[in-house]
Amino acid sequence: MTSPTRIKVPGRTADPVLVVGSVAYDSIITPHASGERILGGSAAYACLAASYFAPPRIVGVVGHDFRDRDRAKLAKRGIDLDGLATDPSGRTFAWRGRYHENYNRRDTEDLQLNVFEQFKPLLPDAHRATPYVMLGNIRPDLQLRVLDQLTAPRFVLADTIDIWIETQREALGEVMRRADLLVVNDTESAKLTGESNVIVAGQRLRAHGCRTVIIKKGEHGAVLFHEEGLFTLPAFPVTELRDPTGAGDSFAGALLGHLAATGKTDFATLRQAMVYGTAVASLTVEAFSTDRLAKAGCREIRARRKALLRMMKV
Repeated sequence: MTSPTRIKVPGRTADPVLVVGSVAYDSIITPHASGERILGGSAAYACLAASYFAPPRIVGVVGHDFRDRDRAKLAKRGIDLDGLATDPSGRTFAWRGRYHENYNRRDTEDLQLNVFEQFKPLLPDAHRATPYVMLGNIRPDLQLRVLDQLTAPRFVLADTIDIWIETQREALGEVMRRADLLVVNDTESAKLTGESNVIVAGQRLRAHGCRTVIIKKGEHGAVLFHEEGLFTLPAFPVTELRDPTGAGDSFAGALLGHLAATGKTDFATLRQAMVYGTAVASLTVEAFSTDRLAKAGCREIRARRKALLRMMKV
């Protein structure tokens, strides 16, 4: 298969990106439309986003009901599927959620872990030396299992969700200390630190062992906390919001993909990666599932990046 078009760094071949997380079928209800059993999951969104910058490798599990067309959608973007296991004993992880009028809140109406409940990530031998790694919001003990299988990671991005903060705090703390970047939203940062002020929360997370932290604030952008300083970034002004599901995973995947494309992880490159991540995430929310993300193209991503930079210029 030929490589899909990517946003390339002149004179350099992008390193591969490994993403470990969920692949799911989502059923989503919003104030304006709904979608039934559409492709979702943290690993699916992150890999599709990363594919615009670097060759992704996905590690996850699906059931006997996983559709050929969804597998083809991932493969078309050049995603290595060797680590996507099929468990014939059950169905793919399924989630049903309903968004409220302003899209800031959602209710989970049904959650069926199915084959994902027994998921224990086992990396193919060829994937263990992948230099750039995203640990999606799976259980912290499973994230540690992945870290123990890696041979020489250069940069590890870790994500989490509320339930693991509440039930696996000790294991999550170890993940946070071993990762290079923790990406959480403002609600999660408040749960981790007891601080509702995002700036104070980010500083506390770094003081407790996190090397670098990004706190996402939804439509209000994101904040980067780094040893060299603080960086705030607005969200891209989306006018056609359809489905916020997967926006955070798309942000993280694109960010990590850009780092893998440049081969750099310094403060300046992280800031640029956040701009790209914000541009890609804005595409995700404009359609249900991964449709807009998978088809957007590099030209649109570059255009949104330029628009963001113009907005930030003083």
